[in-house]
Amino acid sequence: MKTKKIAFFDAKPYDRRSFDLANQAFGYEITYFETKLHAATVELAHGFDAVCAFVNDTLDKPVCDYLAENGIGIIALRCAGYNNVDFEAAFGRVHAVRVPAYSPHAVAEHATALVLTLNRKIHKAYNRVREGNFAIQGLVGFDMYGKTAGVVGTGAIGRSLISILQGFGMKVLAYDLFPNEEYARERGITYVDLPELYRQSDIISLHCPLTPETKYMINATSIQTLKDGVMLINTGRGGLIDTKALIDGLKSGKIGAAGLDVYEEESDYFFEDRSEEMIADDVLARLLTFPNVLITSHQAFLTEDALKNIADTTLNNLKDYFEQNKLSNEICYQCHSSCQKDKSAGEPCFHAPADQSVKALG
Repeated sequence: MKTKKIAFFDAKPYDRRSFDLANQAFGYEITYFETKLHAATVELAHGFDAVCAFVNDTLDKPVCDYLAENGIGIIALRCAGYNNVDFEAAFGRVHAVRVPAYSPHAVAEHATALVLTLNRKIHKAYNRVREGNFAIQGLVGFDMYGKTAGVVGTGAIGRSLISILQGFGMKVLAYDLFPNEEYARERGITYVDLPELYRQSDIISLHCPLTPETKYMINATSIQTLKDGVMLINTGRGGLIDTKALIDGLKSGKIGAAGLDVYEEESDYFFEDRSEEMIADDVLARLLTFPNVLITSHQAFLTEDALKNIADTTLNNLKDYFEQNKLSNEICYQCHSSCQKDKSAGEPCFHAPADQSVKALG
C-alpha cells in the first residue's frame, strides 16, 4: 500500500516530538508546516491524503472547497473543539474527526491551578520574593472549603474538576442541558439552571463547547446576575465570554477575579512568541493590566500524557479511515458531536437535527 501523506499545520516542537514518536507504529509520511491552515495556505496541502489541524486553523468554505476539489477527504483535528469547522461547507465532501478525550484531568487540573493562583496570589508572591519583598500585604485569599463552585458542562473535564473541587470541601452546583442525575447522586452534587448557578457560585468554571447557543453566555446581562466578587474561570473556548463585558465587570468589582486559558481573538497571539512586539489588540492589552486577571496561552491541555493521547488518537482516526473505511470520532454535520455509529467513509450521518445543548468538551 502506498504510504499515506499527512499535511500537519500549525506545528510546534512538542507536536513534532509526540507525533514522530507515535508515528513509529503507523508509518505515515508527515510533513510539518509551521503556518496555520487558512485560505492563503491551503495550497500547501496539495498532493497530500489528509490534513491535521489545530484549534486556531481556519477550516472555512474556501479551505473545505480546496480540500474536496483536490481529493483530500479527511481533516484530522488534534483537539476536542471544532468551532473552527464550517460544517455546511464540509458536509458530504470532507470528513472531520477529532480527539474527544485526550486528558480531561490535564484541563481540570489547569483550571484548578488558575483558581489557586488567583485566590492565594501565588503569581504576585513569587515576583515579590524574587525582588526581595517579603511583605504579605495585599495577598489575602479565601478558604475554598465550604464555598460554592458552579461547573458549566459535566462531560469528562467537568466531572474531573468536580472531583478535585470536592476534595477541597466545596459545594458543587452543575449545569448541563442533559443532566446526569445518577452521576449527581453518586457525587453529591446538584444540577441547577444557569441563573441559579450564576447567583449562588463563588467560583464559576466553564467547560462547554462554543456553539451559536453558548457564544457569549457570559455577557453584560448575565454578569449582573453573578454573585458579587465571583471568580470566573474559562478553559473552554474564548467566545463563551464577551470580553468587553468581562472588562466592565472587573472594573465595577462585580467580578472579583478571572482566570483565562482562552481568549476570543487568541489566534493572532496564543502559541506564538510576541514578546518583542506591541500588543495591537486593545481588549487583550486592557485585560493584561488587571492585577486580578491571570491569562495563560491555551496551555491547559499541555501535559506529556495528553500529548501522547492526542497523537495516538489522531493517527488511529486516520488509520481507521484509510484502512477500514471507518470514521472514528467523526464530527457529524447534523449532531455537531462525535458520531458513535460505525459507518463507511462515504455514508453521511443521518442523526437528529443539530444538538443545541451545552455539553462538555471531552
